[in-house]
Amino acid sequence: MTASQTTTNPGDFLYQDGQLTPQEAQDLTAAALHRCDDGELYLQFRSSESFAFDDGRLKTADYSRDSGFGLRGISGEMTGFAHANDVSAAAIRRAGETLQLLDPAKAKPAPSPRSSNQHLYTEASPLDAVPFARKVALLETINAAARARDPRVAQVSVSLSGSWNVVEIVRADGFVARDIRPLVQLSMAIVAEANGRRETGSFGIGGRYLYDQLFDPATWNRGLDEAVARALTNLDSVDAPAGEMTVLLGPGWPGVLLHEAVGHGLEGDFNRKGTSAFSGRIGERVAAPGVTVVDDGTMTFGEGEGRRGSLSIDDEGTPTSETVLIEDGILKGYMQDRLNARLMGVAATGNGRRQSYQHAPMPRMTNTFMRGGQDDPAELLSRVKKGIFAKSFGGGQVDIVSGKFVFSCTEAYLVENGKLGAPIKGATLIGDGPSVLTKVSGIGNDLALDEGIGVCGKAGQSVPAGVGQPTLLIDGLTVGGTA
Repeated sequence: MTASQTTTNPGDFLYQDGQLTPQEAQDLTAAALHRCDDGELYLQFRSSESFAFDDGRLKTADYSRDSGFGLRGISGEMTGFAHANDVSAAAIRRAGETLQLLDPAKAKPAPSPRSSNQHLYTEASPLDAVPFARKVALLETINAAARARDPRVAQVSVSLSGSWNVVEIVRADGFVARDIRPLVQLSMAIVAEANGRRETGSFGIGGRYLYDQLFDPATWNRGLDEAVARALTNLDSVDAPAGEMTVLLGPGWPGVLLHEAVGHGLEGDFNRKGTSAFSGRIGERVAAPGVTVVDDGTMTFGEGEGRRGSLSIDDEGTPTSETVLIEDGILKGYMQDRLNARLMGVAATGNGRRQSYQHAPMPRMTNTFMRGGQDDPAELLSRVKKGIFAKSFGGGQVDIVSGKFVFSCTEAYLVENGKLGAPIKGATLIGDGPSVLTKVSGIGNDLALDEGIGVCGKAGQSVPAGVGQPTLLIDGLTVGGTA
């Protein structure tokens, strides 16, 4: 079946087997939450698949379907939450009984999210649009092409995944909102070997669209070229230097450093509780002039195709939006869900997100990036007398309270007298988010967003997210090296 032939009503996946009707969902929600300030019934259906090709053969081919509900009630700062994978009137009624423990003495029902006609995605599922055999054939083709690229390619791993989500938010006041959320990803990992040395290179791409773009030979060939080139480059890498030095960050995926070191500190819950390095600093200078940081959950490639962190509505029913967090170095605001926005006396920004129906929402990033500046990236490189150029990152860690972070570089180079030198291995960047922003001395005019592979973790929940930035020149960042 092609995407254009899919005619099933998405609501049929939420209301199955006659165990629950839309009217019953509204009535049960109203009964369960009438003593609460806020809350919602969150219904979800999810189908997903994944394929992994390794060592020249298909290793895994998984398919799963899941559905359930989460019922949340809020009274003041207290939250009651119950969930189940049994989407029935009886199960929701039982879940509502747990909310009776909340104190209703000061219940002041919060207004509903503003209504919106925004629908970023169609009802088509990526899982239905491409036959099984063609998905496996794509992985076989990429594997063969990778091994033909260079005789030093020793191992190839390719994976393809897709999911289709239908969510519905039902509130006690009769508000109902539904969202369709496709998501696909193609990833490649290359191991190159020469003279007894083995190094890796990887590439991934994805977003909220159907599989068409990933199956385009121009797309996967570009990704394969990058993965192979990184692996071969790393074969020639030397030990990274250590110490405080000038660092030039590449555009695009290096924005993950911004996401971790700064983004989490700008989420509403940490700031309401006073545990963020940015708490109570609205209107203050927190970054160098020219630094503007934005979170935007509405970003699309075109009709029906969105970035990894883009949603029509968040998981509380609030329409996503463009939220300016830092403007020209001045802190302007935080990312808010409904609970923290209400307690802080500000508007929700569409950043209430949850991993699934099994989790309560919290303030989370969508697509978070730094806007481009006026500097020529080549000119920024020429300013570096002695330092490193970090082109791509792997994993990282951050402490939200202090903003301190550690990130490992997967592709980086020495820089001397404005010229790129040898590739380096084992480089880590160490610092704290608030300080790093004040040390930005150059902002490139080459803003780029990541390829669509980001996963953000917080409090045990993972959600898809996007990052981005232009080329950035940072004075005095600590590099942990192996030299």
